[in-house]
Amino acid sequence: MDQPADRTDSGEPEQQTLFEWADTAPAQTVDGTFRHSPQARRMLDVREVYAEPAALDSPRGRQIMARLPGVRVTEVASHWQIPSLHGNDGNIGRWARTKTETLVLGVKHKLVTRPNGRSADWIAPGASNGCAMACAYCYVPRRKGYANPITLFTNIEAIVAHVRRHVHARGPKTEPNQCDPKAWVYDIGENGDCSVDALVSDNTADLVAAFRHLPTAKASFATKFVNPDLLALDPRGRTRVRFSVMPADDARLLDIRTTPVPERIAAAADFLDAGYEVHFNLSPVVLRPGWERDWADLLTHLDDVLPTRVKDQAAAEIIMLTHNQALHEVNLGWHPRAEDLLWQPEIQETKRSQNGALNVRYALETKQRSLVRLRHLLSAHAPWLRIRYAF
Repeated sequence: MDQPADRTDSGEPEQQTLFEWADTAPAQTVDGTFRHSPQARRMLDVREVYAEPAALDSPRGRQIMARLPGVRVTEVASHWQIPSLHGNDGNIGRWARTKTETLVLGVKHKLVTRPNGRSADWIAPGASNGCAMACAYCYVPRRKGYANPITLFTNIEAIVAHVRRHVHARGPKTEPNQCDPKAWVYDIGENGDCSVDALVSDNTADLVAAFRHLPTAKASFATKFVNPDLLALDPRGRTRVRFSVMPADDARLLDIRTTPVPERIAAAADFLDAGYEVHFNLSPVVLRPGWERDWADLLTHLDDVLPTRVKDQAAAEIIMLTHNQALHEVNLGWHPRAEDLLWQPEIQETKRSQNGALNVRYALETKQRSLVRLRHLLSAHAPWLRIRYAF
C-alpha cells in the first residue's frame, strides 16, 4: 500500500522531489481506440474525481482531467484519507459502482523500491493504488475501508526517474534466479492493474517506455483485463505481462468485472507478437469440491489453444488463496456468495502479515498437499509450463 518509508533496504534515501519534469522525457500520449470504446466505458465511467490540488496542477493531472470534461472534482488534502469515500460504510452496498464512477488523483510522496525475490526482484513504487475491477479476494482493499476505486499518482515523472536511478545503481544482473535469468525484474503494478489504469492515464505507457531503454531490467505486472491499446506501446521485450487465470466457475463468482478467462488466454499471442514477454499467474488457487477437475480442464485448455511460440517462452506463478478478516466483513455486505468459497475456517489458519494485518491462509499441510497435486496436474496437462515459484 502507499505507506511512507524512510529508506530502501539497500540504504537508498527516500525520493525527496515529488515532480521531476526536467529529469524525464515528456509524457507520451496513447490515443488508442479501445480507450474510447463502449467496453472501456463499462469498466470505467468516471463521474466524480477526488484530487489533491498538487495532483490537479501537474501535467499528468491536467491531461487526465482533459479527458473527463464536466466531471465533478472535489479537492482533498490527502488521497489516502477521504472520509466520505473510505470511511463511509454506506459505500459497501455500492462497492462496484464506486469503482466504476469514482477516480482519485494524488501525489506519491515517498518513492521507495523494495526487495521482493518471489515474482520480481524488486517492487517499484506503483503509479496507482486500487482498481476498477472488483475481485472478491483482492488484498489491496484490506486497509482502505469501505471503498477501493483507482487512485492514480500524477507525479509519474518522479516515479520513472526514481526507477531509472535504481536500475542504474544495480548494474547488470550477475546470477540467474527464479525472477529472471538475466534481467532485474521490477513489479510496476503491485497495488493496481496497469491494463485498467491505461484506460484513463498514460502512466502505464510511460513505464513501459522507460523500461524499453533499460537493457539490464524488465518491468512486470499482473492483469485480469485485456486492453488492446497496450499492444501499441512497443515494449521490445522489456515488459512482462502476467495474465492471471483460474477455472471459469471460480472466475464468474470471484473475478467480478474482469475480462473472461478464455479471452485473457486468447490475448497471449497478440501480446507476445507486440513485444511483451507473456507469463501466467495461476491465481488464486481456491480449494473447494471439484477444484482439481476444473484446474485440469483449464490447463488442458491452455495446452489446446496456445501456439507454440507462447508456450516456448511461458512461465507461471502459483498463488494459493489468502484472505483477510476485514475484507471478509466488507464482502459480506456486497457479495456474500463469494465468502462461501473464500472463508473456510476449517481448513485455514491465521497469519500476521508484515504490515500487522490479520490474514488467513490455508493450513500448511493442506496447502502443501494441494501444491503437490497442482504440480502433478501441470505435468499431465501442460508440461511445457514452467513454474517460477509457488506461494
